[in-house]
Amino acid sequence: MLDIALVGCGGMMPLPNRYLSSALLRYEGRMMLIDCGEGTQVSVKQVGWGFKNIDCICITHFHADHVAGLPGLLLTIGSSGREEPITIVGPQGVEHVVRSLCVIAPEIQYPINFIELPYRGESNIPIPMTSYKLSAIPANHNCPCFAYRIDIKRTGKFDLAAAQKLPIPRKYWGFLQRGDEIEHDGRIYTPEMVLGAGRKGLAVSYCTDSRPPRGLASFVKNSDIFICEGHYGEDEKLDKAKSHKHMIFSEAAKIAKDGEVKELWLTHFSPAMPNPEIFIENARAIFENSHVGYDRMVATIGFERD
Repeated sequence: MLDIALVGCGGMMPLPNRYLSSALLRYEGRMMLIDCGEGTQVSVKQVGWGFKNIDCICITHFHADHVAGLPGLLLTIGSSGREEPITIVGPQGVEHVVRSLCVIAPEIQYPINFIELPYRGESNIPIPMTSYKLSAIPANHNCPCFAYRIDIKRTGKFDLAAAQKLPIPRKYWGFLQRGDEIEHDGRIYTPEMVLGAGRKGLAVSYCTDSRPPRGLASFVKNSDIFICEGHYGEDEKLDKAKSHKHMIFSEAAKIAKDGEVKELWLTHFSPAMPNPEIFIENARAIFENSHVGYDRMVATIGFERD
């Protein structure tokens, strides 16, 4: 099971009932956070999943509403007892930005590893201590910005008949089933020897602060949940969205439709739009399974039954 929580849904500035845009994902007890604006840790606390097991923080870009909450959050993670390294991913320069912010948080004791993304093409990002695949593509904002995708792969079914034909003790079957290679009597045995074809996994995609970037529909293809900014709800705000490098509801819905995703969550609402739900039909007219996000909106998705 993969748990997803919208930590906040606001853009530019937090409001009394709306924190800044961020998302938290949890799989097998380990967590990833996307963006960390001012006040993020307050909403994470309200979600109730804890802080210690946040292994990775992905930063879309360096505007304050996406990074200014990092020093406090990192201190809170340390106070929770974290000793293992954390990985922070973001555009080139992310290490300089984070270390500059953390001048006010010198008490952070655990290591921080940084992955800086080239601003071209799609990047596949190895994250220690996790069992998911993380990838990113450049977005189209007024500074370097990235959209992210998280995939949970699923192996094929265990083939009992194939396992029984192998000259290895039964105690090794579980290792192969979990995807580990084993050596027995001088020979290497691989998971492919006992597993069928890979089955459909889980996918969540996330894009904020962007015009519709080239290739985004392909990037989010078949996502179970696509979290996308709808900075403005009205089609009449298209020119304003273009000038500020944002999207309107109908543009996000078009990407969701073209990407054949299962569900669209709209987020990153302008502070001038206190009631985004009144514009939801602008999205649903294009992609029916569209939803206006709200702070601490939570869903759990599981693998399809065979």
